[in-house]
Amino acid sequence: MRKIRCALVHDHVLLRQGLRRLLEDQPDMEVVTEAGNAAEALQRVFEHRPEVVIVDAGVFGSAPDQVERLLLKESAESKVLFLTMNDGGDGRRNGISYAVRETSAQQLVEGVRAIRLAKNVRDIPRKGRGDWVVEGQSLRKGSLTSREREVLKLLVEGRTVRSAASILGLSVKTVDAHKFNLMRKLGIHNKAELVMWAIQKKVIKLPANF
Repeated sequence: MRKIRCALVHDHVLLRQGLRRLLEDQPDMEVVTEAGNAAEALQRVFEHRPEVVIVDAGVFGSAPDQVERLLLKESAESKVLFLTMNDGGDGRRNGISYAVRETSAQQLVEGVRAIRLAKNVRDIPRKGRGDWVVEGQSLRKGSLTSREREVLKLLVEGRTVRSAASILGLSVKTVDAHKFNLMRKLGIHNKAELVMWAIQKKVIKLPANF
């Protein structure tokens, strides 16, 4: 199976890492390059010619339609998928926007597949809106224990299980058990989905201009 070649452009390192894990867990996707600023993004898109560029327009400090023109000038066959704070009304031409705090991991993955095949944005189904849905149900407030919330916060900040155990004064085995339980409750299967969920629920903070 030929993989969809993706590029990630965002100045938030943790979000990029989460997205990379999410995409590379898919059998039909690979991340060929990533960038944290506009100059780096244009250079790497030119060098790698990805099929899909997933980008936060704020990295360029320009409107999405201008960002898209810049990217397509470097790689005319690429498709552009924007990560934004809010959905719609951004003046894009052929790209499509996904609001991170309103989009599930599966919706984002499906968006990558759709935009790669679409001739223009009208061919791409609109994403569903609303809260992050886990296995058909939204997470109920208070469904995680206080200890599980502590473990979750440390994990999405990039701590390992061993490091989290040291900070909390617990055994590695105990923290691993908390990790297993919280991911089971959330219906989450990997670290990338956990990071995406934590961003939407504001467990971790994004830059003020995101």
